Amino acid sequence: MQKIQVIGVHHITLMGADRQTSIDFWEGLLGMPFIFDQPNLDDPDEGHLYFDPGDGRLITIFTNENRNPVHNRTPTDAGCVHHVAFEVDRAMFDQVQDRLKERGIGNSGVKDRGFMHSIYFKDPLGFLIELACYTFIPPRGSSHAEVMLEAHKLRVARGDHHIERQHLADATVMIVKRSQRSLSEDRSAKNPYR
Repeated sequence: MQKIQVIGVHHITLMGADRQTSIDFWEGLLGMPFIFDQPNLDDPDEGHLYFDPGDGRLITIFTNENRNPVHNRTPTDAGCVHHVAFEVDRAMFDQVQDRLKERGIGNSGVKDRGFMHSIYFKDPLGFLIELACYTFIPPRGSSHAEVMLEAHKLRVARGDHHIERQHLADATVMIVKRSQRSLSEDRSAKNPYR
């Protein structure tokens, strides 16, 4: 038996309301360019809109002119999607609450998750959207996932409840030491002000 190895998210497809509400939300609020439009090839009563979230992957939306926006929370039963998170940079993250407020969109306020900050709000159909901003930058040639893996190991070894900034900072030091060579034989912390 062998694995089927995935190499990334290809696209995520969500059920939308009507075409214009979907375009207004995904492009008009979240800024994702509307890049492709065709019928849903499995249901002739639906459209299939494609949006670019900025990382070269796709968010696609099935639309139907008979589906109106409803503002109830979508189901969170086992097997249901709880939410989708999109990355924003720090400068944008600091503007999110004001930009939602000017549209009258309620939100969770800023949630500090240790390794990221999050703001949650619902789309026009009640689906939970998260806008997230990492609290750290991975070393060059590394990834957020690599730093989080090392931070997790440190957190567990130290008996801490959840990832905090210290775990991330120490993980970054470890990754740099492991991946970047030096002429020094002793790369331990020093105090040049002694």
